[in-house]
Amino acid sequence: MEQIQFAPSRRSTVGIEWELALVDSDSGDLRQVAQTVLDAVAGPLGEEHPHIKQELLLNTVEIVTGVCDTVGEATADLGRSIESLRPILDPLRVELMCAGTHPFARWTQQKVTDKQRYATLIDRTQWWGRQMLIYGVHIHVGIEERDKVLPISRALMTHYGHLQALSASSPFWGGQDTGYASNRALMFQQLPTAGLPFQFDTWSELERYVADMLKTGVIDVFDEIRWDIRPSPKFGTIEVRVCDGIPTMAELASIAALTQCLVEYYSRELDAGRATPALPSWFTQENKWRAARYGMETILILDADGEEDLVATDLAERVLPMLEPVAADLGCRAELWGVREIMDVGASYQRQRAVAGRHGGALDAVVRSLVAEMRAGRPLEGEL
Repeated sequence: MEQIQFAPSRRSTVGIEWELALVDSDSGDLRQVAQTVLDAVAGPLGEEHPHIKQELLLNTVEIVTGVCDTVGEATADLGRSIESLRPILDPLRVELMCAGTHPFARWTQQKVTDKQRYATLIDRTQWWGRQMLIYGVHIHVGIEERDKVLPISRALMTHYGHLQALSASSPFWGGQDTGYASNRALMFQQLPTAGLPFQFDTWSELERYVADMLKTGVIDVFDEIRWDIRPSPKFGTIEVRVCDGIPTMAELASIAALTQCLVEYYSRELDAGRATPALPSWFTQENKWRAARYGMETILILDADGEEDLVATDLAERVLPMLEPVAADLGCRAELWGVREIMDVGASYQRQRAVAGRHGGALDAVVRSLVAEMRAGRPLEGEL
């Protein structure tokens, strides 16, 4: 059986990976210039930039942080990477934009990065793999003991709907309104090993699963398990991959703070000898679909008894008050408070639809609004 070594890390440290679209300043369509950007930021011997990374498609770059103690430190790290990209992008008339999907770009026109692992992915997944014109955010939180990883991961699954609804930013696909708050969530799960994780009780069960996947050729390395929430053994973290692409730094900080606080809260519950919550897999699956479809209007299933509440009500009345003392200890009270601001101004999918409505359904106006929000670092609904 495959032995998976978990490298413990400093408790509740945070790291963020942010996938960004490269869009044309004039048309708003995607530009295939990632390699030009990566070449410009490469080291003197052509080595990859430590914080600006290659992605599947040539219309995308990913910026990543180092290991940070606070959310504020992480967002400052991301901000420095964005500032370093502007002098490269501005002469190309290219802007940065983030959302779960581009509102009108066509997947058939996108070019795949020339790298063997991407070619292998596309060769295996074919039509579904070519359609992965999507953007997401991955948030890592440090775990100091391997035995905490699975119970905390199961507890985080009870908050799947909160994270999906707050970050939902992909209502449009190929120029049409899908009727979903997050079309990305349902697109991405079509890939092998993507989507909701198996909720294992023991580390040996995870090891058995990985061994089976390796033996049967489903994966070649652990990182090809693309679950929405997964252990990251080499970093010593739980990696939360639920979120759509998040358009602004302010929203990113708030959702990262929510994630960090949830992990620390449940770590403390384990320290105190208390059981962490879990949901039956059928309720978790339903919550994912509901949050992808309805966003902030989702009626979440809260527990194994099938009790329900509106996602916004549950956040405001139960989850955020529960986490406020943790946020004070982690130095992210202001960022966590920003979750309430997202609920006040509307999640990105709501703002995008509002912009489209004001412009007669013109989706280039939606792209302009997303570009402006990225520049401003905060939602601009009502100000454009």
